[in-house]
Amino acid sequence: MLCDICNKNEATVHLTEIVNGQVVEMHLCESCAQEKASQMQVPIGFQVFLGGIAPEKKSGGAEKTEELVCPGCGLSYREFRKMGRLGCSECYEAFKDYLVPLLKNIHGSSQHTGKHPRKVAQSVQRRMRLVELRKELQKAIESEAFEEAARLRDEIKALEAQEASGGEG
Repeated sequence: MLCDICNKNEATVHLTEIVNGQVVEMHLCESCAQEKASQMQVPIGFQVFLGGIAPEKKSGGAEKTEELVCPGCGLSYREFRKMGRLGCSECYEAFKDYLVPLLKNIHGSSQHTGKHPRKVAQSVQRRMRLVELRKELQKAIESEAFEEAARLRDEIKALEAQEASGGEG
């Protein structure tokens, strides 16, 4: 793939920007990427970026995060904040209270949705919505919120009908 700016060199840097709520992807060669980076007002390193959004403290204060250590690899939360990388799979559980808000700040959600081909994206979204609605329906039934349960049931039926008709509508 050629660079989107010079159209000469191979694109090795892939930049995603959000401009006015629209996602803009750029594929740049190394020299154009460096020029683009120099045009940016404030270069931001990952540690600075992470430091600005990673939660400093929970109810126990800063001291609690200072002593928080993963039992699997021994990585401290403080070291994670410096490096921006977790040490092992157990870190996710050890730092869970701090990672969930961090993921929400970065991605807008703590639930991984992944990418889908455009052709199947609507169908996948509809199926994910059906799963959510069924969970909400179960909660509504358990809490005896029958009007809410009826509304959810109707929404589920409408989505199922869309799915059965090939997704139109």
